[in-house]
Amino acid sequence: MTNPMTNTTTFASKKLLGLILVSVTLGASLSACFPVIVGGAMVGSLVATDRRTAGTQLEDERIGMRGASLIRTNIGDRVHVNINSYNRRVLLTGEVPSQQDLQLVEQLVSRVENVQAVVNELAVLGSPSMTQRSGDALTTGRVKAGLIDARDLSANAFKVVTERGTVYLMGRVTQRESERATEIARATSGVQKVVRVFEIISEEELRALLPKPAANEAKASPAKQVRLPNGSLV
Repeated sequence: MTNPMTNTTTFASKKLLGLILVSVTLGASLSACFPVIVGGAMVGSLVATDRRTAGTQLEDERIGMRGASLIRTNIGDRVHVNINSYNRRVLLTGEVPSQQDLQLVEQLVSRVENVQAVVNELAVLGSPSMTQRSGDALTTGRVKAGLIDARDLSANAFKVVTERGTVYLMGRVTQRESERATEIARATSGVQKVVRVFEIISEEELRALLPKPAANEAKASPAKQVRLPNGSLV
């Protein structure tokens, strides 16, 4: 017998992959792309609260925008840098033309207010082709779809970034979740390597972060009694 929950989950993962495919198609049709990219959230009905506070999520967006602004001002468009901030931990991926530029990008982003750590995964290489970027976007979509299909994980707890076939996993997760997500990513088509950039929390911390079930304040009303013609109550 077909499990309706499995069908629903699989549909959600296929919907996400479809959104990624549309994004890649639209991106490929553009004549140019911006050299500094700030990581964003999932769109539409798949957007959900994650394990950061609302204030921290806004702070992560500000870190990305401020970092991108500093790079544009001080380096210009000769670099291709992706900035992804999660809980004030910044992941830098992309390509730069020299070791000096690689170090300068890290220094600039490290100066942004409230940045707690920078993981520098920049490579001294030429800019990737549109085909490579499209392939990375598809790989990201496949990994996200796999996380959605996993019943023992909350897909919204993870941020997935792919660069030249290497998948970077970010988020506030337990060791158990870290191992499970890594297993899923490694088994995904197109993934050459998996790098974990997690903030590891305990199972107790995870339980404290999970939403509490709403208390049912509605009291059951007492059953009405009806008096029969013979005078008895039922």
